[in-house]
Amino acid sequence: MKSKAQAVTHDLEAGAAEASAARRPSSSSQAWLGKDLGRPAADENRSNFAATIPTRFTPKTGLAGLAENWRADILSGFLVFLIALPLCLGISMASGFPPQAGIITAVVGGLLVSRINGSFVTITGPAAGLIVVILDSVQALGGGDAKAGYHYTLAAIVCASVIQMLMGLMKAGKMSAFFPSSAVHGMLAAIGIIIMAKQIHVMLGVKPDAQTLFETIGAIPASLRDMNPEVAIIGGLGLLILIAWSLVKSRRLKMIPAPLVVVIIGMALAQYYDLDDEHIYLFLPDTPFLPHHEFTIGPKFLVSIPQNFLSGFAFPDFSLIGSSMFWQQVFAICLVGSLESLLSAAAVDKLDPYKRTSDLNRDVAAVGFGNIICGLIGGLPMIAEIVRSSANVNNGARTGWANFFHGLFLLIFVALFPRVIHEIPLASLAALLVFTGYRLASPLEFKKTLAIGWDQLTVFVITIIGVLATDLLIGVAIGIAAEFLFHFWRSVNWAQVFKLRRDVVESEPGVYQVKIGGAAFFANYLALKGDLAKLPKGKTVIFDLSESWCVDHTVMENLHHFCEDYEANGGHAEICGLDQHVATSKHPLAPRKRSV
Repeated sequence: MKSKAQAVTHDLEAGAAEASAARRPSSSSQAWLGKDLGRPAADENRSNFAATIPTRFTPKTGLAGLAENWRADILSGFLVFLIALPLCLGISMASGFPPQAGIITAVVGGLLVSRINGSFVTITGPAAGLIVVILDSVQALGGGDAKAGYHYTLAAIVCASVIQMLMGLMKAGKMSAFFPSSAVHGMLAAIGIIIMAKQIHVMLGVKPDAQTLFETIGAIPASLRDMNPEVAIIGGLGLLILIAWSLVKSRRLKMIPAPLVVVIIGMALAQYYDLDDEHIYLFLPDTPFLPHHEFTIGPKFLVSIPQNFLSGFAFPDFSLIGSSMFWQQVFAICLVGSLESLLSAAAVDKLDPYKRTSDLNRDVAAVGFGNIICGLIGGLPMIAEIVRSSANVNNGARTGWANFFHGLFLLIFVALFPRVIHEIPLASLAALLVFTGYRLASPLEFKKTLAIGWDQLTVFVITIIGVLATDLLIGVAIGIAAEFLFHFWRSVNWAQVFKLRRDVVESEPGVYQVKIGGAAFFANYLALKGDLAKLPKGKTVIFDLSESWCVDHTVMENLHHFCEDYEANGGHAEICGLDQHVATSKHPLAPRKRSV
């Protein structure tokens, strides 16, 4: 629903559509994880779907919801399962875990977490955004021993998940508002770059001789030169299919999940090239300009998974629990996982045609509990995953039972048909991840960020460089520091930095005035967010920013989305008092400072 949020400058009302389509993905937008792999964008189809739903109809929950909506939820769960299977396998292997670990996570997320979480149409499972932090943990804790690193990381997941569950119980769901939007999306873009840098080599069938991330990036030209041709054909064709699917306009064709097409074609080529049997082959031996023609191919280029599902379980090793490095990994897993899950759950609420609002605190607690189970039996950590959730909405899901059925189908398939999974080429899964990484860090994201303001682009780029040069935690801290420096440059009164002057009063029956003064920016927005959560639904809320000295992009973004959400639930909200403020760009959500 288009927000009616208004500003005296008319920027917000005139630019509301632009804010949805042209701005950088926000804390409540699904775009930051990219549109679904080759499926229609959620916003693209939501209007048509929502138009067919009676406005007074809201699906029941629990067993009553199952009896009422089982047909729609089973169908959606099955279609999401087709998308989730290859993604779970690819994310797991890219994280340094066994392939089945991702399946375990999706099964726990579907069968268990879907029954206790606070959301309605989200799909919980492993996500590409956690690849970097988990792989770093495996390498750092294992010290070169991948198997030991796996078990140590399972212990770190358990500890991180306990903290995550406690955060949810202590109602820390609002903490996502503390982090500046540009730093968060810079972190995600950096994750996309890292995923691409590592998975391109897998897609080409080459293992680079590189120890660091920058060496891995620098080895890409050598891998292109030394690629294993048949493996590269499988991976390259899969990537081309994903790109083509994202450009196709036919809704009927897009009903077929692109990842499924990539996997099926990859499996067919694997049979044609006989990847089940290790052998040497010659590639274009009569072509003089090729450097060499002899290559080896075999089962090592296929997914390796236990034939017995139960034999894929593994258990954590807590022997490093007293080391500082262990707890560094614990906090990294907790921070990134909780932040991504909160952002995703809030984004999925935007897609829900029934306009329901998730209980984010309960969602974090439920995901934390599910992650404890995953860590104890050998799985990856899960989040409320945006790509599969978007597909879930597009496929007509009505309740959390769709998530349950998606996990059930995964369990049945892996338990009964492990041989089929073994026939999936690693190059096909790598193509899925390269495409996902590109969506996180595409040039369009830089362009959208620049549209908000050059200062936001600077924070975005600084965060990317910080993450690539150090790690996720330090990189995000560098981005936050850069945001503080820009506020210092704008001559913010630092006495107001961590305490926002605000006053919420009911000026007349059913009309609430929210007066904001001083410096309104990410570091002090949490208190205001708590006040807004207490406002009754279906009333009129007016934000008066006339006494504010400056308003940063994160606050503008959060206020704008509050207006959208409030109006979607039957109320009215508007923003006024910005006529004396100067924006850093023409973007409706750009930072603003009051003119002297």
